Amino acid sequence: MTAPTPPDSAPVLPPAGDWVETWLSAPRFAVYLAAAESDRSRALALYEWNAQISAALLHDLAHVEVGLRNAYDRALSARWPGPPHWTLAGERVFAPVYRTRGRRRVDVNEKPRDNLRHAVINAGGPAARPGKVVAELMFGFWRYLSSAAHEKALWVPALHRAFPRGTDRAIHVDGPVGRLHTLRNRVAHHEPLLTTDIVGRFADLVGLADRLEPQLGQHLRVASNVPGLLAIRP
Repeated sequence: MTAPTPPDSAPVLPPAGDWVETWLSAPRFAVYLAAAESDRSRALALYEWNAQISAALLHDLAHVEVGLRNAYDRALSARWPGPPHWTLAGERVFAPVYRTRGRRRVDVNEKPRDNLRHAVINAGGPAARPGKVVAELMFGFWRYLSSAAHEKALWVPALHRAFPRGTDRAIHVDGPVGRLHTLRNRVAHHEPLLTTDIVGRFADLVGLADRLEPQLGQHLRVASNVPGLLAIRP
């Protein structure tokens, strides 16, 4: 008679055989095999760790993205009080601003106007609540509002008010937000983070959260699983 398995024993994972390449594809798994010096079990453990820390970063990124978009919404609403709400005044808020790109003159506000227009449609049209429109706008929309191209039109009259006095647009906001936007794209596409400076990106997250609201920064430090996962990387 077989003895029962103790209830506190850890489940046994199947060996990291050829099924892993069938699941992930050989090129994808090869990245982890190289990092694990061809140790298949360790490579699979690294893949699991990568998935776990990606999920943890996505959790933290979502917190900061929501904080950023709400802070920007408040700042823009104060600058363009309406009616209509700024989300329905895209032609005014994002009036054409032309820059030379190579041999072409480009309206740097064309894309945000288009993003806003599509967000209004997705939110239900011109009768949609402003909060619904704001929620429909992707991180990429908010990311580029702090760029140098929008400094005079948006940062100086409005967006700097989302942060404490002494905040530098390029150093404290646009740089970190740009790096976090790149990180979010990698996480969203399930890319390896094995060579990513996760410590630096977590510092960007916490630093931006501190500037948006110090208590948010403290909440992130306590709620995040990123530091714990960094400590147990296979």
